[in-house]
Order: sequence, then structure tokens, then C-alpha cells
Amino acid sequence: MEKIMGLLRSFKYAFCGIWTAIKNERNMRIHIVCMIYMYSILGLTDWFVLTRQDWALIFLANAAVVMGELINTAVESVVDLVTSEKKPLAKVAKDTAAGAVLVGAVFAVCVGISVLGQKEAFIKMFEYFSSHITMLVIFIISFAAACVFMLCGFGKQKGKEEK
Repeated sequence: MEKIMGLLRSFKYAFCGIWTAIKNERNMRIHIVCMIYMYSILGLTDWFVLTRQDWALIFLANAAVVMGELINTAVESVVDLVTSEKKPLAKVAKDTAAGAVLVGAVFAVCVGISVLGQKEAFIKMFEYFSSHITMLVIFIISFAAACVFMLCGFGKQKGKEEK
């Protein structure tokens, strides 16, 4: 029973780490919001034609970006914990971790362009929003709210002022 409880605690800690990154890291919120919009459009419409391999590439690309962002957050937190001084090695650690996220994000964009670059799908999307103005307005309002969330998060963030 203790092994099962230990396993459950490890999942809890992992979800706490993800939640902390979403609360405290603007770029993580940007990635999450982009994924929510993408998966919503792909799951709720039939505009895009995707194979199982396409889905696998999209999942891998998204995982690479989120994993990179989580690792970057961990590296930055450890560096900030160890020193508040500007040190060359601290800069190397932070910059290379940020570079890893950039590589993942560029990969995700390339996958997105190659898999979702379907002219017919975008024509269907344009036709839908042109003929359903209410849905266009709802989309615009939701996007404005998403932008506020991406930039401001949940307001005052605990982890940032505890440095």
C-alpha cells in the first residue's frame, strides 16, 4: 500500500510542478493557450484532415515545447536559488535552457505548418466565421481574454516574490 501511496504522491508533485509553471511563467501560459485553441479547433470541427501520424507529430511537438518550458523553469529556479549575483555560468545555464525551449517551439511551428497547412481547411474556417458572425465575435472575445491571461496570468504570483 505504501508503494501505491508513494506513486500517487509522485504524480501529485508532478501536477503541482506543471500548475506552478502555468501560474508563474508567461511563456508556459502562451503555449497552453495555443494548444487549447488548436485542439479545440481540431477536435470540434472537421476542417482539417489528419492521419494518425499527423496526430502523433502534433502530440510530440506539443510535448517537446511543454517539457522544454518545464525544464527551463526548473533550471531558472535552481540558478536563482543558488545565487542572486550575475555569474557567467548562471547565464549559460539560463540561456541554454531557454534555447532548448526555442528549439522545441520552432520544431512545433514547423510541424504545425507541415501538418496543418491545408488551404481547404482555412477556406472552410473563413467561410464558417463569415457566415456565423456571432461565433466570430465569441472567438474574438475569448481571444482577448486569453491574451490577458497569457500576459497577466492569475494576478499576484507567489513564487516570483519569494526569491
